[in-house]
Amino acid sequence: MTSGYATRESAADRPSDTAIGLTVFAAVMMMILGAFQALEGLVALFNDEFYVVGQKWTFSFDISAWGWIHLLIGIVAILAGIFLLRGALWARIVGIAVASISAVANFMWLPYYPIWSVLIIALDVFVIWALLFHGRDMAR
Repeated sequence: MTSGYATRESAADRPSDTAIGLTVFAAVMMMILGAFQALEGLVALFNDEFYVVGQKWTFSFDISAWGWIHLLIGIVAILAGIFLLRGALWARIVGIAVASISAVANFMWLPYYPIWSVLIIALDVFVIWALLFHGRDMAR
């Protein structure tokens, strides 16, 4: 027999299945995008003639520097995605930061790989949205 107090979770306290699904999708996307970023960085490090600059843009770096930038972003994104699946709050914060940095880095990478960069930016924006608005439900 229970007391007069409600022992079940109210509907407002229960995490939304949709929110959890979006957060899991965002975490998996972070890991996949991180792997792509890391591979993109490795290609730039091992074969700097693979990427061809079509136009001269204001921000241009050495391809090897871009390789290190993409490799580091990729590794951090993979780790954040793994810990995000475990419900770590810090991983949500790091995930938002890494997706933001990735979007900016890929905007600057547009002269080298324009279609790929736009695709990554769009997915980064989705990841940021999912983690900002639905990530708290994953921790519950």
